[in-house]
Amino acid sequence: MVELKTPEQIAHMRAAGLVVAEIHRRTAEAAVPGASTKDLDDIAAQVLAERGAKPNFLGYGGFPATICTSVNDVVVHGIPDRKTVLRSGDVISIDAGAIVNGWHADAAITVLVGEGHGAELVELSRVTEDSLWAGIAAMRKGNRLVDVSRAVESYIRRQPLPVSGKYGIVEQYGGHGIGSEMHMDPHLLNYVDRRRGRGPRLVPGMCLAIEPMITLGTPKTHVLADEWTVKSNDGTWSSHWEHSVALTEEGPIVLTAPDGGREKLAALGVTAAPDPLA
Repeated sequence: MVELKTPEQIAHMRAAGLVVAEIHRRTAEAAVPGASTKDLDDIAAQVLAERGAKPNFLGYGGFPATICTSVNDVVVHGIPDRKTVLRSGDVISIDAGAIVNGWHADAAITVLVGEGHGAELVELSRVTEDSLWAGIAAMRKGNRLVDVSRAVESYIRRQPLPVSGKYGIVEQYGGHGIGSEMHMDPHLLNYVDRRRGRGPRLVPGMCLAIEPMITLGTPKTHVLADEWTVKSNDGTWSSHWEHSVALTEEGPIVLTAPDGGREKLAALGVTAAPDPLA
């Protein structure tokens, strides 16, 4: 069953989304050479406390931190610690969430730490983020879930290949429904798998966390002994971008973007729905 939200519930999710946006703003500023991933986790916990929100990662399935910090060849679910100290040239995904009045938001950004990044790493992050926005633009009333998957994959496949020869669209992980829980039906692939059919029709009240994860090589991953950290099988570096999005009668609103997605969607010819908190 896909949970459909009322306008009031979407407003609570928007409030949670703005907390996540603030976590990303402050952790991105702090993701500098010499900072540990635990430093970023401490900042996220401070933002949640200041805003009166609850963490949805901490304790989830036993996860021991407030955010996920995934550096270089870690694709997702990296655990913050004092030993992992950022260096110039690193790439880090910061995946964060929040709960407000029982309603969840979840988003991820990729940050290029310091200087010295090769052009293909800069382009990897851009392609991943832009594929996310292509998927968000496909979240229209009357479309089906597969149309979001197709938009993400099609955007990636249209891009010039990197020096490594390919972009690997991670297969074992994808997006998900979100609302009264962090992970809900439906599961959202970042590519089209015809064996899964077209998926449910997109209707007002549906909320999705759309999150492409791309490597500079293989789409295959493995989980480390800590049972959380996910790495690419071939050691290639990765990028991860995510937003929580609600579909309303007026169109999509990006719950975890400060402006609700208005600017990015306008560039794609889509009008974002009015902000329920405005």
